[in-house]
Amino acid sequence: MFDLTILDWFIVIACALFIGFSKSGIPNLVILVVTIIMFVFPAKESVGVLLPMLLIGDLFAVIYYRRHVVWKNLIPLIPWILVGILGGFFVLRQVNDEQLKPIIGTIVLVIIGLNVIRNQFGERFNQLLPTSISFTITMGILSGFTTMVGNAAGAIMTIYLLVKRVPKKEFVGTSAWFFITVNTIKVPLYLHLNLISSASFSLNLLMLPVILIGAIIGAKVLPWIPQNVFTIIVLLLAALGGLYLVIG
Repeated sequence: MFDLTILDWFIVIACALFIGFSKSGIPNLVILVVTIIMFVFPAKESVGVLLPMLLIGDLFAVIYYRRHVVWKNLIPLIPWILVGILGGFFVLRQVNDEQLKPIIGTIVLVIIGLNVIRNQFGERFNQLLPTSISFTITMGILSGFTTMVGNAAGAIMTIYLLVKRVPKKEFVGTSAWFFITVNTIKVPLYLHLNLISSASFSLNLLMLPVILIGAIIGAKVLPWIPQNVFTIIVLLLAALGGLYLVIG
């Protein structure tokens, strides 16, 4: 087991709660989790610590939204996601912690920028993007790469499904199946890279009830929280974390 301080435990528990919240329909929270978990663990180790916790949340989301998935929008992405995951695998194999931190920080900042632009332009943003095969290929490769390198493909998947005009419940359900699929594919690759250890897995098991509590609270309580205010706070905090990773 890791030798964590009280502050470290507080951050890890907060991350587990946020992962649960994110699987209840607040995907931007994962961006914040990706940044703050690196205040506790080195960059590469943090990626491995997060993956099983994300899978626990994915399982909850798939069960909760099991009837709401649009396979015709998901299946065409899969071969291109695999290309992106393979690219991310080679990057993780080559870089060290200090090199990975600015890569993840840059991904976080780009994803936040995409969120801001999308919110600013609204429906026009979706209309400006192509719906051709090239768009599917680009989104697939980007989502595969970003999820492999930093568990941070949420915003890319959001943009893809918005362009496809997927209804709200189907949006959440399709996202859930996307993430449980790609995160399961990543497990043997992370094991091969020694990013998942017995110590990290023990920590994941301890956080299992926290993630489930977060998911239940999120499903019941978060819909009552003003969405715009909540999103702005999350993105600002994540942006500060991303800047720290790039210049820290």
